[in-house]
Amino acid sequence: MKREEVPEGRKWRIEDIYPTDEDWENDLEKFAGMLDFSAYKGNLGDRDTLLAFFKRNDEVSELCERLGMYSQMRHDEDAGNSKYTAMYSRMTMVCSRYSVSLAFFSPEMAKVDEDYLKGLILDPDFSDYDYELSRILAERAHSVSEAEERIVGLSGDALSSFNEIFGMIDNVDLPLTYVTYEGKRVKLSHGLYGIILHSEDRRARREAYNKYYKAYTSLINTLTSVYAGSVKSDVLMSRIYKFNSCMERALFYEDVDRKVYDNLLKAVDESLPVMHRYIRDRKKILGLKKQYFYDIYVPLTPGVDVKYSYDEAYERVIEGLAPLGKEYQDLLRRGHDERWLDVEETEGKRSGAYSIGFKGVHPFVLLNYQPTLNEVFTIAHEMGHSIHTYYSSEAQPYAKSDYKIFVAEVASTVNEVLLLKDMLSKAESDDLKKYLLNYYLDTIRTTLYRQTMFAEFEYEAHTLAEKDEPLTKECLCKIYADLGRKYYGDGIEHDYNISCEWMRIPHFYRAFYVYKYATGITAAICIANRILTEGEPAVADYRKFLSSGSSSDPVSLLKLAGVDLSTEEPYKFASKEFEDTLIQLEQLAGI
Repeated sequence: MKREEVPEGRKWRIEDIYPTDEDWENDLEKFAGMLDFSAYKGNLGDRDTLLAFFKRNDEVSELCERLGMYSQMRHDEDAGNSKYTAMYSRMTMVCSRYSVSLAFFSPEMAKVDEDYLKGLILDPDFSDYDYELSRILAERAHSVSEAEERIVGLSGDALSSFNEIFGMIDNVDLPLTYVTYEGKRVKLSHGLYGIILHSEDRRARREAYNKYYKAYTSLINTLTSVYAGSVKSDVLMSRIYKFNSCMERALFYEDVDRKVYDNLLKAVDESLPVMHRYIRDRKKILGLKKQYFYDIYVPLTPGVDVKYSYDEAYERVIEGLAPLGKEYQDLLRRGHDERWLDVEETEGKRSGAYSIGFKGVHPFVLLNYQPTLNEVFTIAHEMGHSIHTYYSSEAQPYAKSDYKIFVAEVASTVNEVLLLKDMLSKAESDDLKKYLLNYYLDTIRTTLYRQTMFAEFEYEAHTLAEKDEPLTKECLCKIYADLGRKYYGDGIEHDYNISCEWMRIPHFYRAFYVYKYATGITAAICIANRILTEGEPAVADYRKFLSSGSSSDPVSLLKLAGVDLSTEEPYKFASKEFEDTLIQLEQLAGI
């Protein structure tokens, strides 16, 4: 489908950011003229000058976000549109200039008296910046000279290009071919591939799986080079800022204690026997002599055809999230009626789904909607992000309105868990119950277990690079294949295609992002169960979390909702939820 064929009601109302491209151009010119911070340089030790700097930087940063959001969304509508590709590229370059203009800030703040900064944290005039000041104090050990900071700023565009290169390959240049599905020859796309993997037609699944991976493996040398370059840039940045590893740097800037990551890996490792049991159960229920990776997404209950049109799906999401209260449901309706969402899959459009937003305009959601149950949950997921953004933007000053990535997947997954449990409670047949239990198990498998496996892959790849060892296609495929055997066990055939799956994971170009999906679902399972058990008091606590932005470190903010990820209990609870769900499925399936 071409974009011009999509009804207006199914396109996001991007005019809410800028009515026209010309308005964007005017603001870009204005922004470029706001990047002179020289009046503040050398004077940040003065209280009034520092406060003025913070306020001025908020103004510039907010305009930068507005410009960046618009250009990214236009680019993502059609990556093949050269006008918007150029616009996005120009914005990236101007953002690099912005970074360069602030090169003096961190080195200068590293020299400001520590007790003086501690005093400012308690100063009411600096209340918007108290958490930021506490982080500035923590970052002193990783400060660099102004000259070094300037070099980093100047290199920002080049070092961030690997993600853009991968995106162009994945969304535009990937040589996907035709497959036979439902009696027709159709061209594979990322969205169609997901649909076919959930199809009961095993021949179609096998063909799509092999041709999908053939497209990636035909580019294995290119994609290896792109990913290796991305990892090397991560290593470079960790060394410049005096970290012992890329992992340490990632956790530091998220303000997350390493024990959170270690607790996750420990709990998942201990529960892998249950994961292996689920994979073996799938093989039994499907009656397969050999089970392949193209078999592990198909529903275990044949004949249960759960399909919703987009509008039906959206209403089902609103209904399923009733435990969050009328106010939350009203925000969901606003999102639908005010066109926060871009719905249809079109030529050149970015694959997958995401939510984007900042203080000053309502959030937006990109979808590539297909009429499957999975897509209903995608709506719930992405609107969870959006309403988290909405609440934090409404409650917090600009400096604290954007929450950290670490907590970004919590609200989205709370929505999924609540929707799933609502559907289960209303299921009218054992087959539908089995279907939903299977869906919940797969949600936990793909989010808690699979994302932790991804995290281990990232860690091993970065560790090799930190030892200055080359990242070859052979070593990357071996790492991934070994992890596949560890996580999936012997209930599945481990073929060459799946050893290459790392090549198609976009989040690998945002190093150490994926483990946050796993901690996110862990927290979400705990929060959702508390809401269903305790009702309004839990909802009120959860709303405090949604409204907290980045007012403190993310682990402390999750405690507002009753979850402490610095302990082992949440991970054990999530693993037990997986096991209990599996037991229910086994009982219904008679195995």
